[in-house]
Amino acid sequence: MVEETVKTGRRSLRQLVPPIDLPGRIERSSRADQPIRGLAKAVRQRIGPGRLRDVLHGVPLGKPLHPPLATFSLGCLLATAVLDVVKADPRATRALLTTGLASVLPTAAAGITDWSSLHREQQRVGFVHAIANLTAVGLYAGSLAMRLTGRERSGRMLAFAGLGAASMGGYLGGHLAYRQAAGANHAESVTHLVPLGWHDLCALKDLPDGRPVARRLGYIDLFVLRVGETVSVLADRCAHLAGPLHQGRLVSEDGETCVVCPWHGSTFRLSDGSVAHGPATAPQPSFETRIRRDGIIQVRPAQA
Repeated sequence: MVEETVKTGRRSLRQLVPPIDLPGRIERSSRADQPIRGLAKAVRQRIGPGRLRDVLHGVPLGKPLHPPLATFSLGCLLATAVLDVVKADPRATRALLTTGLASVLPTAAAGITDWSSLHREQQRVGFVHAIANLTAVGLYAGSLAMRLTGRERSGRMLAFAGLGAASMGGYLGGHLAYRQAAGANHAESVTHLVPLGWHDLCALKDLPDGRPVARRLGYIDLFVLRVGETVSVLADRCAHLAGPLHQGRLVSEDGETCVVCPWHGSTFRLSDGSVAHGPATAPQPSFETRIRRDGIIQVRPAQA
């Protein structure tokens, strides 16, 4: 009886005080869409395709660059608060705060480059995430200025306020990464869905020559390109944000045939699925192919 009363009370409390889904409200709100469109377009034009953009995305690392940089920046700023609480040597606190602020520029550059290639709902959350972080940077910069002029108490107060803004930015960043899957590998699960061994795909004669198409193998969609008697097969859903690669265009990069995702321009080599250009950083799962004597194409996940 008592347990039922407690459960009833909890249900009533949840009805009276519903959970506040702040990130959900942000991603559903279109109020800031106009400045978001303008800023994203300006970033894409300013940081066009090329080596710099790939580096900022993290293509050479094979992982997004922004998360580790953000972790380092936030770690320095959080450590500053710890030193303030224990009233450590002001010189050590200033050095740590300066290091955190110095790391902001590359962190922001990588973040805004990633942000410019996201879906609109993700961009909405990322826009507020950036505003919170800019607020934090302003407060921490003010804190450093106060400390350098001998006003340690005012500097600590500004730093604590900055930590609050940075925490909000980090919370929204976590929503982007874990709820909205920004930066995640959207093609990772393919290998788990294909048993080992060779599998019949389709007849060679049923494929158009020189034009990519989509074919299904069990639970997954495949990008298939036939050129004469040669067949290249990748997972069809782009590792960046699951765009349909079979609708993309074919290009040549350093003599290798690649496919460009139609959604955000990620470019993958057909030979092994490796990334030629971002925003994708994870390689596209690739498949080995062979043709039976009766003309049936067989595929299997490429061996590591």
